Amino acid sequence: MKAILCEQYGPPETLVLTEVPSPKAGTGQLVISVRACGVNFPDTLIIQNKYQIKPTLPFSPGGEVSGIVKEVGEGVTHLNVGDRVFSLTGYGGFAEDVLANAATTLPMPDGMDFVTAASTMYTYGTSYHALKDRANLQPGETLLVLGAAGGVGLAAVQLGVLMGARVIAAASSDEKLAVCRTLGAAETINYTTDDLRERVKELTGGNGVDVVYDPVGDQYAEPAVRSLAWRGRYLVVGFAGGVIPSIPLNLPLLKGASLVGVFWGAFAQRETKQSRQNFQEILQWIASGQLKQHLHGRYSLAEAPDALRALMDRRVTGKAVVVL
Repeated sequence: MKAILCEQYGPPETLVLTEVPSPKAGTGQLVISVRACGVNFPDTLIIQNKYQIKPTLPFSPGGEVSGIVKEVGEGVTHLNVGDRVFSLTGYGGFAEDVLANAATTLPMPDGMDFVTAASTMYTYGTSYHALKDRANLQPGETLLVLGAAGGVGLAAVQLGVLMGARVIAAASSDEKLAVCRTLGAAETINYTTDDLRERVKELTGGNGVDVVYDPVGDQYAEPAVRSLAWRGRYLVVGFAGGVIPSIPLNLPLLKGASLVGVFWGAFAQRETKQSRQNFQEILQWIASGQLKQHLHGRYSLAEAPDALRALMDRRVTGKAVVVL
Protein backbone atom coordinates (compact mmCIF):
# COMPACT_ATOMS: atom_id res chain seq x y z
CA MET A 1 0.00 0.00 0.00
CA LYS A 2 1.03 3.64 -0.43
CA ALA A 3 1.79 5.63 2.70
CA ILE A 4 3.34 8.91 3.79
CA LEU A 5 6.16 7.90 6.14
CA CYS A 6 8.06 9.72 8.85
CA GLU A 7 11.43 7.96 8.62
CA GLN A 8 13.27 10.59 10.66
CA TYR A 9 11.96 13.31 12.93
CA GLY A 10 11.67 16.70 11.30
CA PRO A 11 9.39 19.12 9.45
CA PRO A 12 6.76 18.03 6.89
CA GLU A 13 9.27 18.37 4.05
CA THR A 14 11.15 15.31 5.38
CA LEU A 15 8.14 13.00 4.95
CA VAL A 16 8.25 10.53 2.05
CA LEU A 17 5.60 8.78 -0.05
CA THR A 18 6.47 5.11 -0.38
CA GLU A 19 5.15 1.54 -0.54
CA VAL A 20 4.81 -0.45 2.71
CA PRO A 21 3.04 -3.69 3.70
CA SER A 22 -0.60 -3.39 4.72
CA PRO A 23 -1.17 -3.90 8.48
CA LYS A 24 -2.87 -6.97 9.98
CA ALA A 25 -5.60 -6.79 12.62
CA GLY A 26 -4.86 -8.22 16.07
CA THR A 27 -7.23 -8.80 18.97
CA GLY A 28 -9.62 -5.88 19.39
CA GLN A 29 -8.34 -4.23 16.20
CA LEU A 30 -9.50 -3.43 12.68
CA VAL A 31 -7.85 -2.64 9.38
CA ILE A 32 -9.58 0.27 7.66
CA SER A 33 -9.22 1.15 3.98
CA VAL A 34 -8.80 4.90 4.32
CA ARG A 35 -11.01 7.20 2.29
CA ALA A 36 -10.18 10.45 4.10
CA CYS A 37 -7.91 11.57 6.94
CA GLY A 38 -8.19 14.77 8.93
CA VAL A 39 -5.13 17.00 9.29
CA ASN A 40 -4.58 18.13 12.87
CA PHE A 41 -2.04 20.05 14.92
CA PRO A 42 -0.84 16.91 16.78
CA ASP A 43 0.27 15.56 13.39
CA THR A 44 2.75 18.41 13.13
CA LEU A 45 4.11 17.62 16.58
CA ILE A 46 4.33 13.84 16.30
CA ILE A 47 6.61 14.02 13.23
CA GLN A 48 8.98 16.28 15.20
CA ASN A 49 9.00 14.03 18.30
CA LYS A 50 7.26 16.78 20.29
CA TYR A 51 4.03 14.94 21.09
CA GLN A 52 3.10 12.74 24.07
CA ILE A 53 2.43 9.82 21.71
CA LYS A 54 5.75 8.57 20.32
CA PRO A 55 5.37 5.75 17.77
CA THR A 56 8.39 3.77 16.65
CA LEU A 57 10.04 5.01 13.45
CA PRO A 58 9.08 4.72 10.65
CA PHE A 59 5.39 5.56 10.95
CA SER A 60 2.66 7.47 9.15
CA PRO A 61 1.09 10.52 10.79
CA GLY A 62 -2.67 11.05 10.61
CA GLY A 63 -4.77 10.51 13.72
CA GLU A 64 -8.40 10.49 12.54
CA VAL A 65 -9.71 8.62 9.54
CA SER A 66 -12.85 7.54 7.77
CA GLY A 67 -13.11 4.58 5.48
CA ILE A 68 -14.33 1.01 5.02
CA VAL A 69 -13.51 -1.91 7.32
CA LYS A 70 -11.16 -4.25 5.46
CA GLU A 71 -10.32 -6.75 8.21
CA VAL A 72 -11.72 -7.48 11.67
CA GLY A 73 -9.60 -8.89 14.49
CA GLU A 74 -10.59 -11.34 17.19
CA GLY A 75 -13.03 -10.04 19.78
CA VAL A 76 -14.53 -7.30 17.61
CA THR A 77 -18.29 -7.76 17.56
CA HIS A 78 -19.85 -4.36 16.79
CA LEU A 79 -18.23 -3.85 13.37
CA ASN A 80 -17.93 -6.00 10.25
CA VAL A 81 -15.97 -6.07 7.00
CA GLY A 82 -17.52 -3.57 4.60
CA ASP A 83 -18.83 -1.20 7.29
CA ARG A 84 -18.34 2.53 6.75
CA VAL A 85 -16.55 3.85 9.86
CA PHE A 86 -14.63 6.74 11.33
CA SER A 87 -11.88 6.22 13.86
CA LEU A 88 -9.43 7.88 16.23
CA THR A 89 -6.16 6.15 15.37
CA GLY A 90 -3.56 8.49 16.88
CA TYR A 91 -1.30 7.99 13.86
CA GLY A 92 -1.09 5.88 10.71
CA GLY A 93 -3.88 7.59 8.77
CA PHE A 94 -1.84 9.07 5.91
CA ALA A 95 -1.91 5.71 4.17
CA GLU A 96 -4.18 3.55 2.05
CA ASP A 97 -4.82 1.20 5.02
CA VAL A 98 -4.60 1.88 8.74
CA LEU A 99 -4.68 -0.22 11.89
CA ALA A 100 -7.34 0.99 14.36
CA ASN A 101 -8.63 0.04 17.78
CA ALA A 102 -12.25 -1.10 17.72
CA ALA A 103 -12.92 0.80 20.97
CA THR A 104 -12.29 4.14 19.26
CA THR A 105 -13.98 3.29 15.95
CA LEU A 106 -17.60 4.16 15.27
CA PRO A 107 -19.98 3.36 12.41
CA MET A 108 -20.67 6.32 10.14
CA PRO A 109 -24.27 7.51 10.16
CA ASP A 110 -26.28 7.05 6.98
CA GLY A 111 -25.89 10.03 4.69
CA MET A 112 -22.57 11.21 6.14
CA ASP A 113 -19.74 11.53 3.61
CA PHE A 114 -16.15 10.43 4.26
CA VAL A 115 -14.70 13.97 4.36
CA THR A 116 -17.19 15.09 7.01
CA ALA A 117 -16.54 11.94 9.04
CA ALA A 118 -12.76 12.45 8.88
CA SER A 119 -13.05 16.04 10.11
CA THR A 120 -15.32 15.41 13.10
CA MET A 121 -13.55 13.46 15.82
CA TYR A 122 -10.61 15.66 16.80
CA THR A 123 -12.27 19.02 16.44
CA TYR A 124 -15.77 18.45 17.74
CA GLY A 125 -14.71 15.63 20.07
CA THR A 126 -12.03 17.76 21.73
CA SER A 127 -14.13 20.90 21.93
CA TYR A 128 -17.30 19.27 23.22
CA HIS A 129 -15.39 17.31 25.86
CA ALA A 130 -13.68 20.55 26.90
CA LEU A 131 -16.81 22.68 27.10
CA LYS A 132 -19.20 20.05 28.46
CA ASP A 133 -17.14 17.73 30.66
CA ARG A 134 -14.28 19.97 31.77
CA ALA A 135 -15.74 23.51 31.85
CA ASN A 136 -19.40 22.64 32.51
CA LEU A 137 -20.30 25.59 30.26
CA GLN A 138 -23.76 26.94 31.07
CA PRO A 139 -26.29 28.91 29.01
CA GLY A 140 -25.76 32.64 29.43
CA GLU A 141 -22.06 32.35 30.29
CA THR A 142 -19.36 34.10 28.27
CA LEU A 143 -16.82 31.96 26.41
CA LEU A 144 -13.54 33.33 25.01
CA VAL A 145 -12.05 31.15 22.27
CA LEU A 146 -8.40 31.71 21.36
CA GLY A 147 -7.14 30.46 18.00
CA ALA A 148 -10.79 30.64 17.04
CA ALA A 149 -10.28 30.12 13.29
CA GLY A 150 -8.42 26.82 13.63
CA GLY A 151 -10.08 23.42 13.53
CA VAL A 152 -10.75 23.01 17.25
CA GLY A 153 -11.28 26.76 17.64
CA LEU A 154 -14.11 26.96 15.10
CA ALA A 155 -15.62 23.82 16.63
CA ALA A 156 -15.55 25.51 20.05
CA VAL A 157 -17.19 28.61 18.62
CA GLN A 158 -20.03 26.61 17.09
CA LEU A 159 -20.52 24.38 20.13
CA GLY A 160 -20.42 27.34 22.52
CA VAL A 161 -23.21 28.99 20.56
CA LEU A 162 -25.26 25.76 20.54
CA MET A 163 -24.77 25.43 24.31
CA GLY A 164 -26.20 28.91 24.83
CA ALA A 165 -23.02 30.84 25.61
CA ARG A 166 -22.04 34.30 24.41
CA VAL A 167 -18.94 33.57 22.34
CA ILE A 168 -16.02 35.96 21.91
CA ALA A 169 -13.70 34.71 19.16
CA ALA A 170 -10.03 35.75 19.10
CA ALA A 171 -7.78 35.13 16.10
CA SER A 172 -4.89 36.67 14.17
CA SER A 173 -6.63 38.31 11.21
CA ASP A 174 -9.85 40.07 10.28
CA GLU A 175 -10.43 37.50 7.51
CA LYS A 176 -10.34 34.64 10.01
CA LEU A 177 -12.61 36.52 12.41
CA ALA A 178 -15.14 37.08 9.63
CA VAL A 179 -15.51 33.29 9.38
CA CYS A 180 -16.00 33.10 13.15
CA ARG A 181 -18.85 35.59 12.91
CA THR A 182 -20.58 33.57 10.22
CA LEU A 183 -20.53 30.62 12.61
CA GLY A 184 -22.12 32.51 15.47
CA ALA A 185 -19.44 34.45 17.37
CA ALA A 186 -21.09 37.44 19.03
CA GLU A 187 -17.85 39.45 19.32
CA THR A 188 -14.35 39.16 17.89
CA ILE A 189 -10.84 40.21 18.90
CA ASN A 190 -7.87 40.49 16.53
CA TYR A 191 -5.05 39.83 18.96
CA THR A 192 -2.34 40.92 16.53
CA THR A 193 -3.69 44.48 16.56
CA ASP A 194 -5.76 44.65 19.78
CA ASP A 195 -4.73 44.27 23.41
CA LEU A 196 -6.45 41.01 24.35
CA ARG A 197 -7.01 41.80 28.01
CA GLU A 198 -8.25 45.35 27.39
CA ARG A 199 -10.67 44.22 24.68
CA VAL A 200 -12.09 41.52 26.96
CA LYS A 201 -12.60 44.17 29.64
CA GLU A 202 -14.46 46.36 27.15
CA LEU A 203 -16.63 43.53 25.86
CA THR A 204 -17.56 42.24 29.32
CA GLY A 205 -17.98 45.53 31.17
CA GLY A 206 -14.94 44.68 33.28
CA ASN A 207 -16.44 41.41 34.54
CA GLY A 208 -14.26 39.04 32.55
CA VAL A 209 -15.20 35.78 30.86
CA ASP A 210 -16.51 32.62 32.49
CA VAL A 211 -14.55 30.20 30.31
CA VAL A 212 -11.37 30.51 28.21
CA TYR A 213 -10.78 27.84 25.55
CA ASP A 214 -7.06 27.99 24.73
CA PRO A 215 -5.42 25.76 22.10
CA VAL A 216 -2.70 28.38 21.52
CA GLY A 217 -0.81 29.01 24.78
CA ASP A 218 2.33 31.12 24.31
CA GLN A 219 1.97 34.87 24.88
CA TYR A 220 -1.83 34.85 25.03
CA ALA A 221 -2.20 32.47 27.97
CA GLU A 222 -1.46 34.83 30.85
CA PRO A 223 -3.62 37.74 29.64
CA ALA A 224 -6.40 35.22 29.04
CA VAL A 225 -6.14 33.91 32.61
CA ARG A 226 -6.13 37.51 33.86
CA SER A 227 -9.35 38.01 31.86
CA LEU A 228 -11.26 35.34 33.79
CA ALA A 229 -14.30 36.25 35.84
CA TRP A 230 -14.82 35.05 39.42
CA ARG A 231 -14.92 31.23 39.39
CA GLY A 232 -13.81 31.23 35.77
CA ARG A 233 -12.39 28.15 34.06
CA TYR A 234 -9.31 28.24 31.84
CA LEU A 235 -9.15 25.23 29.50
CA VAL A 236 -5.63 24.06 28.61
CA VAL A 237 -6.22 22.53 25.17
CA GLY A 238 -2.85 22.85 23.41
CA PHE A 239 0.13 24.98 22.51
CA ALA A 240 -0.16 25.87 18.83
CA GLY A 241 1.71 29.11 19.56
CA GLY A 242 4.84 27.03 20.11
CA VAL A 243 5.64 27.88 23.72
CA ILE A 244 4.19 26.16 26.80
CA PRO A 245 3.41 29.13 29.10
CA SER A 246 4.10 29.46 32.81
CA ILE A 247 1.10 30.85 34.69
CA PRO A 248 1.51 32.73 38.01
CA LEU A 249 -0.57 30.61 40.38
CA ASN A 250 -1.72 33.62 42.36
CA LEU A 251 -4.04 34.46 39.45
CA PRO A 252 -6.42 31.49 39.83
CA LEU A 253 -6.21 31.92 43.61
CA LEU A 254 -7.38 35.54 43.49
CA LYS A 255 -10.21 34.75 41.09
CA GLY A 256 -11.34 31.48 42.67
CA ALA A 257 -10.66 30.15 39.19
CA SER A 258 -9.70 26.75 37.81
CA LEU A 259 -6.98 25.75 35.35
CA VAL A 260 -8.38 22.65 33.67
CA GLY A 261 -6.49 20.23 31.44
CA VAL A 262 -8.15 18.86 28.29
CA PHE A 263 -6.71 15.62 26.86
CA TRP A 264 -9.51 14.29 24.71
CA GLY A 265 -7.55 11.34 23.32
CA ALA A 266 -7.00 9.93 26.82
CA PHE A 267 -10.64 10.65 27.71
CA ALA A 268 -11.85 8.70 24.66
CA GLN A 269 -9.67 5.74 25.71
CA ARG A 270 -10.40 5.84 29.47
CA GLU A 271 -14.06 6.90 29.50
CA THR A 272 -15.35 5.21 26.37
CA LYS A 273 -19.02 5.22 27.35
CA GLN A 274 -19.13 8.97 28.02
CA SER A 275 -17.09 9.69 24.90
CA ARG A 276 -19.52 7.74 22.74
CA GLN A 277 -22.45 9.55 24.34
CA ASN A 278 -20.83 12.85 23.46
CA PHE A 279 -20.46 11.70 19.88
CA GLN A 280 -24.07 10.70 19.63
CA GLU A 281 -25.00 14.28 20.57
CA ILE A 282 -22.47 15.73 18.10
CA LEU A 283 -23.72 13.48 15.29
CA GLN A 284 -27.31 14.54 15.96
CA TRP A 285 -26.28 18.19 15.61
CA ILE A 286 -24.44 17.40 12.36
CA ALA A 287 -27.42 15.48 10.99
CA SER A 288 -29.75 18.37 11.80
CA GLY A 289 -27.42 20.90 10.16
CA GLN A 290 -26.68 22.72 13.42
CA LEU A 291 -22.99 21.80 13.15
CA LYS A 292 -21.10 22.02 9.86
CA GLN A 293 -17.34 21.78 9.51
CA HIS A 294 -15.64 24.69 7.73
CA LEU A 295 -13.33 22.99 5.25
CA HIS A 296 -10.13 24.80 4.29
CA GLY A 297 -9.24 22.39 1.51
CA ARG A 298 -8.77 18.83 0.29
CA TYR A 299 -5.35 17.32 -0.39
CA SER A 300 -4.23 14.13 -2.09
CA LEU A 301 -2.09 11.61 -0.20
CA ALA A 302 1.02 12.89 -1.98
CA GLU A 303 0.08 16.43 -0.89
CA ALA A 304 -0.27 15.53 2.80
CA PRO A 305 3.07 17.19 3.70
CA ASP A 306 1.79 20.40 2.04
CA ALA A 307 -1.31 20.25 4.25
CA LEU A 308 0.85 19.90 7.36
CA ARG A 309 3.02 22.82 6.27
CA ALA A 310 -0.04 25.00 5.70
CA LEU A 311 -1.27 24.10 9.18
CA MET A 312 2.09 24.92 10.78
CA ASP A 313 2.19 28.26 8.95
CA ARG A 314 -1.32 29.10 10.22
CA ARG A 315 -2.74 29.27 6.72
CA VAL A 316 -5.58 26.85 7.50
CA THR A 317 -8.96 28.24 8.53
CA GLY A 318 -11.12 25.40 9.77
CA LYS A 319 -10.10 21.91 8.68
CA ALA A 320 -7.82 20.45 6.02
CA VAL A 321 -8.48 16.87 4.91
CA VAL A 322 -6.39 14.34 2.97
CA VAL A 323 -8.65 12.44 0.55
CA LEU A 324 -7.69 9.07 -0.95
